[in-house]
Amino acid sequence: MKEQSKTQRKNTWLWVPSLYFAEGIPYIIVMTLSVIFYKRMGVSNTDIALYTSWLYLPWVIKPLWSPVVDILKTKRYWIVIMQLLVGAGLAGVAFTIPVPSFFQYTLAFFWLLAFSSATHDIAADGFYMLGLSRHDQAFFVGIRSTFYRIAMLTGQGLLVILAGYFEAKTGLPPVEISVKATRTDSVMSFNPQEIMVEKDEAEMYFVTPESLNLGYQPLESEKAHEMLLRIEEWNVRYGFYNAEQTAEEAEAEASWWHNKVAVPISDYLKRVFNPDPDEAETKMAGNIGYVWFYLSQPPAEDETVVLNFTHQRGDKSIALAKSYRYEFSRENWNIPALAAIQLDPKLDEPAQAYFEGLSGNITMAWTIVFASVALMFVIFALYHRIVLPRPVEDVPNRHENQNFLKEFFHTFAAFFKKSNIGVILTFLLVYRLGESQLVKLASPFLLDAQENNGLGLTTGDLGLIYGTIGMIALSLGGIVGGIAASRKGLRYWIWWMAVAMNLPNLVYVFLAYTLPSSLVVVGASVAVEQFGYGFGFTAYMLYMIYVSEGKFKTAHFAITTGFMALGMMIPGMVSGWLQEIVGYQNFFIWVVLCTIPSFAIIPFLNIDKDFGKKTEIEDSETSPQ
Repeated sequence: MKEQSKTQRKNTWLWVPSLYFAEGIPYIIVMTLSVIFYKRMGVSNTDIALYTSWLYLPWVIKPLWSPVVDILKTKRYWIVIMQLLVGAGLAGVAFTIPVPSFFQYTLAFFWLLAFSSATHDIAADGFYMLGLSRHDQAFFVGIRSTFYRIAMLTGQGLLVILAGYFEAKTGLPPVEISVKATRTDSVMSFNPQEIMVEKDEAEMYFVTPESLNLGYQPLESEKAHEMLLRIEEWNVRYGFYNAEQTAEEAEAEASWWHNKVAVPISDYLKRVFNPDPDEAETKMAGNIGYVWFYLSQPPAEDETVVLNFTHQRGDKSIALAKSYRYEFSRENWNIPALAAIQLDPKLDEPAQAYFEGLSGNITMAWTIVFASVALMFVIFALYHRIVLPRPVEDVPNRHENQNFLKEFFHTFAAFFKKSNIGVILTFLLVYRLGESQLVKLASPFLLDAQENNGLGLTTGDLGLIYGTIGMIALSLGGIVGGIAASRKGLRYWIWWMAVAMNLPNLVYVFLAYTLPSSLVVVGASVAVEQFGYGFGFTAYMLYMIYVSEGKFKTAHFAITTGFMALGMMIPGMVSGWLQEIVGYQNFFIWVVLCTIPSFAIIPFLNIDKDFGKKTEIEDSETSPQ
């Protein structure tokens, strides 16, 4: 018997790590990697936050179709089929990235990915309990949790770094332009048509001036506005990017809700957080000039070369008038694209800044990444079809069909009849209220150009800092939280964990106001926030387990995860819209204010003083989702 147990455990090592690695990858791709991907593809923060937040929905309503997995087919069958569907969804994303309407098509495949992943979670967790003895379930719970975290580290770190590597390797040589503010009275005139364009048959690269000198004397606002308008009209006319929609056009196309509710709220917030400057301050503006770019030879047929031009380093009083993302084709390759650079009107001494243009093939880079992961899931499906055991208990529960609806509604009713259910639901919805909004805008903030008040990190830097350092800190926080809770229980630690969950959000206020260029400072700040998140999330997961105790423990825990996802989805949907109105600085202050309800609800929680100690929780998992 002992020899048989050793053999069974050895076989278990063949599938538990890979199964939970496969469970974590699609979740982190849908929740986090999609945000980074859309940001790199030039989608607005409003659209990113709104539409990717909807992707939480499959996890919100997961309890509604979990009985179907139990009734139809085996858990083993569902695992293999869902891994194939996850691969199909990833392949769909990869193949639709290059198409003109990539946003709509990739979102559709992300939906397929999300539903497949949520269903895979149900089957994998059920199979884990059927395929292992109670003793082995306890033994391998740490293993499954570790490989789930490794999956998060892979999706949020390694895949982002990989995308950044391909972006860097597939593009043209980077462009760097030095801009100096000097003590002169010169004002640059608008004459891009006089730029001499030369063709190079040997190789493709961007032709651009090496430097630009601007006098730091202020300029009349009307002249500054006229220069900006002419630069914008030039770029739009030659197709380097699309014209922004006018207010009248937006109102004509918008819904009643947008015109009667969203716009008035938006206008009010703009008046509060971005009041109009005094009339005296609007008469003068900082001096404006422009730099230009064109290709040395035409791109291939149907090929587009994208150039992202941003502030790289130097004095921040010299900035781009807007963030620029140009598209060069065979129609406009030999026409100069213009970038407006404006000085701070308060600048009164010489200064210098450097601007960088990167032209990596973002479309190709992300296509390679998603296609690679799609292939990996096909391999997962084939592998698990071979190595997953065939437990005797893993059979369709068809004999329960007659009482299915009755039991289904009874299970749900039992949860909502729990004592103090109002407090329970409130806690589940508000404990992560601040984090639900922060998680949607953290990556866009780190990636956004400095002229948009972001930190301007590259994709590779983001993968290292947020996806690797942050993920390690998150895991360490979860481990420390689990150890702490097992010694003194949930009731003792819940206040401390709430503080750890919410107080570190202040680091983003610090980053937004100081905009540090040091990766060490940014990395340390993200690590502090993520460690606190991991530590504080332990309380949330333990409370979900606590309120799920009883006859329908599994079903009730699924319901709590649904409310957890709902609490993340709804605030996340409006976070991008709010940030674009109030700016990053005010938005992160708002995030900190949103942590107050989580503290307000804690005194009303009824928690047994011994719950959470090691003797009470033997088979639980505290990896954030």
